[in-house]
Amino acid sequence: MDFFSTFLDLVLHLDRHLIELISLHGAWVYVILFLVIFCETGLVVTPFLPGDSLLFVSGAIAATGAMEPQWLLVLLVSASFLGDNTNYWIGRLAGPRIFRSKSSRFLNRNYLDKTHRFYEKHGGKAILLARFFPIIRTFAPFVAGMGSMDYRRFLAFSFAGGVCWVGFFVLGGYFFGNIPVVKENLTLVMLGIIVVSLLPGAIGYLRHRFQS
Repeated sequence: MDFFSTFLDLVLHLDRHLIELISLHGAWVYVILFLVIFCETGLVVTPFLPGDSLLFVSGAIAATGAMEPQWLLVLLVSASFLGDNTNYWIGRLAGPRIFRSKSSRFLNRNYLDKTHRFYEKHGGKAILLARFFPIIRTFAPFVAGMGSMDYRRFLAFSFAGGVCWVGFFVLGGYFFGNIPVVKENLTLVMLGIIVVSLLPGAIGYLRHRFQS
């Protein structure tokens, strides 16, 4: 419970914690942000890390002059791109070993073959759109690697998705994060970003449940 409340406080008051990090560590905050975004996109076990909200708040703080927006954009796009690629290769190396059996009910080779066919046909759109959905963006590159999606195609869509995702939220925070009504209600804005990000996935899940 203490961990959950601490994590919730971190997510909902990112502005306060990020300003504290800047005052304590100065330029090292860029490294911290790089590592958080890299882990959130690159390690399949850390989808719970803040992504969208962290990018938005970083942009808002950069607008005050506390961070350089151009460096922020370059570093965070790089972090998301490298994270995606790390996750892809983990999936590519681990997938054939996990789905080795043909007789297993859940982890059989047929599922791996179906995944491969899906990513050959729809992989580009999946990688690009997954950037904007928490949790899904952590698993999408892993599954793409597991399904042996063409690597050059993956690279192109991964880079485009990273630029769109980081640019959208960082620049959104940069231009709108310090508007008085937004700044005074930043906790509500953080909640709104989280809810809006999770909503399409929740709708898709409920639609699938009711149709099946």
